[in-house]
Amino acid sequence: MKKILICCLIIAAFLFSSCSEKEEEIKIGISKIVAHPALDAVEQGIQDGLAEKDYTDVTYDLQNANGDMNSAISIATKFKNDKVTVAVGIATPTSQALVQGLEEIPVVFTAVTDPVSAELVPSLNASGTNVTGYSDMTPVREQIEMITDLGDIKRIGHVYSSGEANAVVLAEMAEEICEEIGVDFVAATVTNSAEVRTAALSIVDKVDAIYVSTDNTVVSALAALAEVASEKGVPVISADPSSAEQFDILAAYGFDYYTMGVATGRLVADIIGGKDPGDIPTQFLTDASDLVLLINLDVAEKLNFALSNDVKNKADKIYENGMLRDN
Repeated sequence: MKKILICCLIIAAFLFSSCSEKEEEIKIGISKIVAHPALDAVEQGIQDGLAEKDYTDVTYDLQNANGDMNSAISIATKFKNDKVTVAVGIATPTSQALVQGLEEIPVVFTAVTDPVSAELVPSLNASGTNVTGYSDMTPVREQIEMITDLGDIKRIGHVYSSGEANAVVLAEMAEEICEEIGVDFVAATVTNSAEVRTAALSIVDKVDAIYVSTDNTVVSALAALAEVASEKGVPVISADPSSAEQFDILAAYGFDYYTMGVATGRLVADIIGGKDPGDIPTQFLTDASDLVLLINLDVAEKLNFALSNDVKNKADKIYENGMLRDN
């Protein structure tokens, strides 16, 4: 009888240990639409945000859809089959694939401009579903006004993806704001990143500056657009400071995407800890410190573009003599 009791205790201890290990296993699936500096920064920020919340023993499945929606759908299916603890979509298309493919697994979106029009959530309030996340609705009005403050700019060009819901929304906003302030808006659309160079060539002779929004298709081909503009002496102003650090961009004003990633990681940690995503409204970065103004004095000199001292003094980061520094 004593031996039987000991055996039972050993088996019970083994089962309890196995269950505990299974309960503690955390797997986070992260799907981004393309690889570019801003989205890469979000991806790293998510992991750092989770580590900040003491979630260090985490298995990550990092996936890149390479701009292909079918790949995004396949990734969502993989996450479902693997029963990830939380699935994170970086940018609108991959988030849409996760929301459509996962009904019982918590989904967190991030770097999504308009989650309602993208049909990720029914409203910006608590959705009551398995979905929540962070919007990166960029300050379009402030960006357009900043462009006109840089110099005598009367015609703003804009290349955007007609297939990205976020890009279309931002293009409509930019056009409306340009009309309000009396600036011509010259647009060209693309369906993939390979078309960005041609689209830039089609408008570069008609504009005084080119505005690039948080459009993943265009940002992933920013080098091509910047090259076209530089050859014609046209400044490029971006909504993505992260990408602007690597290309010939005169100025960039927008969110620090690493900060957004960290905030998203903290949100994922809350859900792992027991919070219901359906009870969490869409989140926004609202602190002024989350916005970064970067100016590139090397590009300004190359284009013979005079930047005022006021603009220089407002900059958070300055690129000069091949070096990036905090201002």
